[in-house]
Amino acid sequence: MKIASIQMVSGCNLEHNLLTAGRLIAQAAEQGCHIAVLPEYFCLLGRSDQDKLRIQETYGKGPIQDYLANLAEDHQIAIVAGTIPISTQDPMRVYNSCIVFDKFGKHLLRYDKIHLFSFTSGNESYNESKTLTAGQQPTHFELVDQDQTWRFGLSICYDIRFPEMYRVMGEVDAHLIPAAFTYTTGKDHWEILLRARAIENQCYVIASAQGGTHENSRRTWGHSMIIQPWGNVCAMLEHGEGLITHELFKSELNEIRNKLPALTHRTFF
Repeated sequence: MKIASIQMVSGCNLEHNLLTAGRLIAQAAEQGCHIAVLPEYFCLLGRSDQDKLRIQETYGKGPIQDYLANLAEDHQIAIVAGTIPISTQDPMRVYNSCIVFDKFGKHLLRYDKIHLFSFTSGNESYNESKTLTAGQQPTHFELVDQDQTWRFGLSICYDIRFPEMYRVMGEVDAHLIPAAFTYTTGKDHWEILLRARAIENQCYVIASAQGGTHENSRRTWGHSMIIQPWGNVCAMLEHGEGLITHELFKSELNEIRNKLPALTHRTFF
């Protein structure tokens, strides 16, 4: 199973961001990838938190979802669509939703971000709960490739600070993590947290990030990476837009889990 982690430096123009995502997805397909993972907020990093409200869609329909569904079908590649603002019952809040499309353009499922980021340091301040409604349910999905079933867990950015969430999802082959980590927190915590999630769950981690200085002056850490189940970084893109790819092997997963059967040694209190 070959996978692509896509990194972007999304701006304030939805159409431009979608074209960039489409170009990078096409490159992933050309390189033989079965799945492409987009970063959090790939479709818009606006000048204000409220900007995401104006592009919100109902789950299952809308120009952003239609564009990605067509891309998936045209390129015969599954797409993990970073995050898209999906409408809630509150007109002033949306879900930050990761939507998965199969290679035929069909909606497989969505995950609504559970843990909402809040951070204040000097002039830098974020509070996602002002415009986002938290999700309630961790989720995973499965894809079949050459008679092998692959199980993928979904989480988003700030979720990686909460390891209990990953335990709830059970054993997976890989965790897919779209993100837009800030430069301030990313330089100290990003790689450590990602590698810990790979090591403790003995699975691949594919993290797709925003990576640069955006039109709204926000600076994101980047360093999209693919990590193997022993915790080693297989591929990384530090800054700017682009993609990294890696082939995932069941044999590597099984070797590590047989050598160190930590998942069978868990004790519940």
